[in-house]
Amino acid sequence: MTNAFWVTGPLEGAIREGTFDHHPPAVATADDPAVEVRALYSGISRGTESLVFGNQVPESEYLTMRAPFQEGDFPFPVKYGYASVGQVTSGPDRLEGKQVFCLFPHQTHYRVPASAVVPLPDGLPAGRAVLAANMETAVNGLWDAAPKVGDRIAVVGLGVVGLLVAWLASRIPGTRVTALDTNPGRKAVADLLGLDFQTHCEQDDHDLVIHASGHPAGLESALQLVGMEGRIIEMSWYGSQTVPVPLGQAFHSRRLTIRSSQVGHLNPLQVPRWQYRDRMALALNLLRDDVLDSLITGESPFESLPELMPALAGGPDINRFGPSAAETLCHRIVYNHR
Repeated sequence: MTNAFWVTGPLEGAIREGTFDHHPPAVATADDPAVEVRALYSGISRGTESLVFGNQVPESEYLTMRAPFQEGDFPFPVKYGYASVGQVTSGPDRLEGKQVFCLFPHQTHYRVPASAVVPLPDGLPAGRAVLAANMETAVNGLWDAAPKVGDRIAVVGLGVVGLLVAWLASRIPGTRVTALDTNPGRKAVADLLGLDFQTHCEQDDHDLVIHASGHPAGLESALQLVGMEGRIIEMSWYGSQTVPVPLGQAFHSRRLTIRSSQVGHLNPLQVPRWQYRDRMALALNLLRDDVLDSLITGESPFESLPELMPALAGGPDINRFGPSAAETLCHRIVYNHR
């Protein structure tokens, strides 16, 4: 048997007993045998999981928002999540005993096809690998953005994804990357990542602006930062929230472009050569830098999830679990097996 965290109602959750197998069962074959995994850590994707937890997934997106191994249906009860790191306890020889990443919800043990797990590369600690789904989103966003050598880039919104996007973009030769967030508390982690942090920027000559704040005001700021014929990549997902887009002012005269980016689809230019598994392997390799530990701002035991999730959603008990909701980036869940 195994235990898993379920969203049971608006801002409510519970740990439930279940079975190793995903339901309906994920199909294992002779070419793709099953592996059993004992979870070591999982990560909370605060943006998406907060929307799920707060019943903010619009009905029109119930199917497209399903996680790979989700159980239940929106709005609830639903077992949701996609950042699990564990150790293979049973499976083919090439995987047995290895630490792996899997797009699985918060659960102590599970059984999936071998193709659903990606071994961690040498040099990547299991505790940091919970950032893999966020790094995969950042990689996909930059594929969609197609930054060039020397581009002047602004990243608006410094949650985990925004910080990773800015960090990756800053490693492209010649780029000038400005990392923007209205929260001055983000400066410390931006400095650790070697980023030029600002709470406000007057320059309107950026070639590329990537918006990842999750707030409509951030998109308005992005439109003000981009120069003639510039492009804005919208990485925020707003759930059921209506978002006004200011398309007056200089939007038309500057011939600006707004394009969405969503990790559920590979960039069409990559599709002929890349599979989803390749993208995840790349994300894991990119996490082999100790500085990225700064994006993990707290951790709690698995058993605390029913109290932790409301706190991360802005509830009064957040200080029991680490930094304030405004300062929390990735919160890591620890599985203490007895």
